[in-house]
Amino acid sequence: MTLTPSVLLRPLAVGLLGSLALVLPAWAVDPFTVRDIRVEGLQRVEPGTVFASMPVRVGETYTDDKGAAAIRALFALGLFKDVRLETQGDVLVVVVEERPTVAGLEFIGLKEFDKDVLLKALKEVGLSEGRPYDKALADKAEQELKRQYIGRSLYGAEVVTTATPVERNRVNLSFSITEGAPAKIKQIQIIGNKAFSENTLRDQFNLDTGGWMSWYTKSDRYSRTKLNGDLESLRSYYLSRGFLEFRIDSTQVSMSPDKQEMSITINITEGERFVVSAVRLEGNYLEKDDEFKALVKIQPGQPYNAETVAETTKAFTDHFGKFGFAFARVEPRPEIDRSNNRVVMVLQAEPSRRAYVRRIQVAGNNRTRDEVIRRELRQLEASWYDGEKIKLSRDRVNRLGFFTEVNLETQEVPGSPDQVDLLVSVTEKPTGSITLGAGFSSYEKVALTFGITQENAFGSGNYLALQVNTSKYNRNIVLSTTDPYFTEGGISRTIDVFTRTTRPYYGDLNSYSIVNSGVGMRFGVPVTEYDTVYVGANAEQTQVKEGTYLPDVYRPYLGTATALPLTLGWARDRRDSALVPTMGSYQRVFADWSVAGDSRYARANYQFQQYLPLSKKWTVAFNSDLGYGKGLNGNSYPIFKNYYVGGLGSVRGYQQSTLGELSTNGTNTVYLGGAKKVVFNLELVGPFPGAGNDKTLRMFGFVDAGYAFPDSQNIDLNKLRSSYGVGLSWISPMGPLRFSYGIPINARPEDKIQKLQFQIGTSF
Repeated sequence: MTLTPSVLLRPLAVGLLGSLALVLPAWAVDPFTVRDIRVEGLQRVEPGTVFASMPVRVGETYTDDKGAAAIRALFALGLFKDVRLETQGDVLVVVVEERPTVAGLEFIGLKEFDKDVLLKALKEVGLSEGRPYDKALADKAEQELKRQYIGRSLYGAEVVTTATPVERNRVNLSFSITEGAPAKIKQIQIIGNKAFSENTLRDQFNLDTGGWMSWYTKSDRYSRTKLNGDLESLRSYYLSRGFLEFRIDSTQVSMSPDKQEMSITINITEGERFVVSAVRLEGNYLEKDDEFKALVKIQPGQPYNAETVAETTKAFTDHFGKFGFAFARVEPRPEIDRSNNRVVMVLQAEPSRRAYVRRIQVAGNNRTRDEVIRRELRQLEASWYDGEKIKLSRDRVNRLGFFTEVNLETQEVPGSPDQVDLLVSVTEKPTGSITLGAGFSSYEKVALTFGITQENAFGSGNYLALQVNTSKYNRNIVLSTTDPYFTEGGISRTIDVFTRTTRPYYGDLNSYSIVNSGVGMRFGVPVTEYDTVYVGANAEQTQVKEGTYLPDVYRPYLGTATALPLTLGWARDRRDSALVPTMGSYQRVFADWSVAGDSRYARANYQFQQYLPLSKKWTVAFNSDLGYGKGLNGNSYPIFKNYYVGGLGSVRGYQQSTLGELSTNGTNTVYLGGAKKVVFNLELVGPFPGAGNDKTLRMFGFVDAGYAFPDSQNIDLNKLRSSYGVGLSWISPMGPLRFSYGIPINARPEDKIQKLQFQIGTSF
């Protein structure tokens, strides 16, 4: 039998008519006044949520349009898998079927990420415990997890989602992850380079094909963000060497079929090299052209350098900011003579309008209180914008040492052309640290010290430290606290409580000991933005206990001696950072004068540090530390107030506190230090090989020299012990960590050598 189209369509038409006959009675409801609304099928959702979304209320007239709107509104909540309306007389019945909710999230095979990181990522796409679940959301979560792994160069990562129903219409979601190996960069190729070799250009990149530090830097893992940064570095390299018309034509990134290797190809056009023939200023320079000309870093006769152009533009903008012009525009416009490869740099300036700061906002300080940051700001709200004060504010916040990054951003106020808001963004670093010091030598094998320090206690900006040393020869307990704003004017207060017990290096339980205990208080009074004067007083007690191996020089001090020294000091800090300084200087002078008690003496200490940037990556650091002590009223200088030199913080490569006068008692040697000390340190600090531009991990080479001279001797520079070596500095979660390996240059037989040393603390 042959079936014609009309025969085939007849059953379909009958079926459609039958369906319509079933549906129409449910929708084709005559309007009526709603006497009651009842909700059925709820398990966790509150009835009030349903009632609040309904466009019809008790006492109102129900129509088919309102019914359709009610269904759409309830589905829009995202809480229900099915919704339907029924009528029972003049009662409207809302029948719902809830979507299951997420009871828990589990990750199986997770290694690359911390679980909290992925939970946060899934929450941002709408999936977390307690939220409604559907298959589309699970698929979206899978894609988000894969995106997270792609960001770590794990392109072959696979994610399988399993939903397990549990009681009360809930599901447990399990993500089984096969991470695989990260995709490594096999090749980076630059095409079109003529003036510079490919190796020279690749040295400008953070990405590379791998090296012995890749396990730490992950520099051989591809990242689009890192590649964009490297392309900018490549562009800057050319633009700073005269290639004004350099351009990057294209970038291709290819991946192997197994998703384990990647190749990057960069096509460039170098263009010609141009030399600056002249610099010309145009526009409004506030009739201060000579002041602005003095700020020009661009040098006629030299190849065009985008860095000096940017420095000049920034210097001009900052100079405009000193006069309140927050929106000054300085546009460098090159006038190119291609026939002679010359360029005239025209600096077009428009100061725009003067502005004042409406509001200052602080962001990123999750732990540090706002007031700790705001009290360092010199730019005030409701005052004229001052670029110099803003820079000073940034430097002061940076010198607190609580943050790894400090940025101040100017934001326009919509509708108020003469107002700006200032956003202070900080990135906090751990300020609590466990201080460890260790060294290895043939004498003591291992020497350890321990301490706990909190530079920003409870986010208040206060300093709190407990130092404990329970070594065989030195037992110290020092408690120190500093309130940097003891008064609103910025006067600081420091309180120290200490007890120190010293024994000879070669001794036993019956050997002699020196116990020094005391309490002190000093105040720091800021006199300028960079200078602080310190005044204070200490009450001290020193007890020399007789025992075996007691040197003769200590016998006049047997028993207990008291002293009341007054303290006077001055410090100037012009470093750009207290944590990782790259430029600036630091100076301090402190003097003690014992005005009462059994011990009468005076001593002074001077320290000077200078940081000179050789380039963006390399810095030369110099430190000098000089000390001098003298007895008063015809008394000799107390030997227990001697300075000590050697080891960490002075002359590396020698054991701690061993460079100075010594006393020999048979086969035993006691190191006495000296009433005078001279210490010099020179460091060359740069990036660690393979770590790129990571400033938290750096290496340094050093040369040290120093010695402690007894009261009876003059300072003789020929007696200085010196050393050289290399080291590693790392800003770890516990604080700045420094390893050093020092080799003595002119050690003498009585010197104690300790080549490998490390400490957690500041430089020098």
